[in-house]
Amino acid sequence: MIAMMPSQLSFNYYEWLVKQIKIDTKRSYDDLFERIHNTEFVWIIPGDGNRVQDGLDLRNEFLNDIRSAAQRNEFKKSMIQGATALEVLIALSRRVAFNAGGEPEVWAWKLLKNLRLHKATDPFTPEKANRVDEVLYALIWRTYKPNGQGGFFPLQWDPEDQTKVEIWYQMNKYVAEKIVNEI
Repeated sequence: MIAMMPSQLSFNYYEWLVKQIKIDTKRSYDDLFERIHNTEFVWIIPGDGNRVQDGLDLRNEFLNDIRSAAQRNEFKKSMIQGATALEVLIALSRRVAFNAGGEPEVWAWKLLKNLRLHKATDPFTPEKANRVDEVLYALIWRTYKPNGQGGFFPLQWDPEDQTKVEIWYQMNKYVAEKIVNEI
């Protein structure tokens, strides 16, 4: 049996993450997903550390299928300390699906649409890469609009500045607003 190199495990993990996003199969989003995965998600609002931990927990889920302790240890050493923005996006899509119903894969794509990244198809130009970086910067450092526009959960109405609200509560307000709009 040929042992997998840590870089191969890391790549397999990345592919495993990408498979959890329902995408338009007519287009390629490899550059987008790679860029999101290479961006660390830093939390600055108390409580958002829980969403980061949800993202980190995906690594353990992936590792459950790896039998070799040596490979698991090498994988853990090869990963950055913090969660990536892609990990947080996928973990969050699972939380939204649990709270609102639906499939996590569909919610992951909806979150990308909310970020206005759904049109960032391959190949990336320098301008497109800069635009994606700007979106990710606004998401992570919360420089999006107070109504949540530019973040994961844009709201139609809420007097509270969403840039100062924990992601968990933004999600719940977003889900409640979607349910009210469907009634």
